[in-house]
Amino acid sequence: MLDSTLPVIVKSALPRRFNMQKIGFTEALDSIVASDPRYQRDAYIFLRDALDFTTKQQKKLKGASIKHVAGPELLEGVRQYALREFGPMALSVLSHWGVNCCEDIGGMVFNLIGAGIFGKTDEDSMDDFKAVYDFRDAFVKPFQPEPPSTGKELSLPAPKAG
Repeated sequence: MLDSTLPVIVKSALPRRFNMQKIGFTEALDSIVASDPRYQRDAYIFLRDALDFTTKQQKKLKGASIKHVAGPELLEGVRQYALREFGPMALSVLSHWGVNCCEDIGGMVFNLIGAGIFGKTDEDSMDDFKAVYDFRDAFVKPFQPEPPSTGKELSLPAPKAG
């Protein structure tokens, strides 16, 4: 359940299509997934949890309550949270949910804004989510072995003359 104290990208007025009735996160997800099947329901739950993780991380760093999380800050939080939760499987899990790039996270954020679950400022836009990082670099590279640090290339010994 969405914590009403969570500083969710600044709350805004609910869209007219909800007749100003406050709806819950579950009901909003039902509507979103029915109208935009690109992303699985679990992706939205993960995104909400990643936003919570991001605000807590920022509060630790800044020592103050966070009122707004910008797109690039949220994307960094999503990256850190996915690596923490899923480790080397992060890319596979996100892909399974239909989330393959930063723009997909933006699409989900704006779906949640449209449902009145997340809010936005006038400065927020989908451009905030364009190519902030490459998913393969963000979720695969951290688990790849480090190249040798000797400065010399590794090579096999020359074959013996026979």
